[in-house]
Amino acid sequence: MKHEHLLKSHHLKATPQRLAIIALMQHAGHINIDELYLAIRKKFSSISLATLYKNVNTMLEVALIREVKIPGQKTKYEIEKESHAHIMCKSCGELKDIEYDPHSILEKTVAMSQYRAEDISIVISGICPECQKK
Repeated sequence: MKHEHLLKSHHLKATPQRLAIIALMQHAGHINIDELYLAIRKKFSSISLATLYKNVNTMLEVALIREVKIPGQKTKYEIEKESHAHIMCKSCGELKDIEYDPHSILEKTVAMSQYRAEDISIVISGICPECQKK
């Protein structure tokens, strides 16, 4: 099972709740904690929000998932994958991955600022092609 292997490769026990969390994240692509909570309660009605947060934080700590911080919105989560940026429609809210390696910006920033920068997240906002037609 793919999700079980993903958890075990990050040294996490493959509990039914964690398997469901990963499956929901994979299906959604990007999901906030409220959306995740509503979806997971359909399968595990007794799961608490605290338990969900604990599992999400554990997955963040081992870099199985990552946060996508969007200005003015709740943080979304996605399964960790190759470096990329995000593009979001300001009209319909669609959030998509776009192929781009933001690490070149990170390297230039480190060289110019002398900061010990560790991470970069890029979210580009605009209007998607479908919303432009409206």
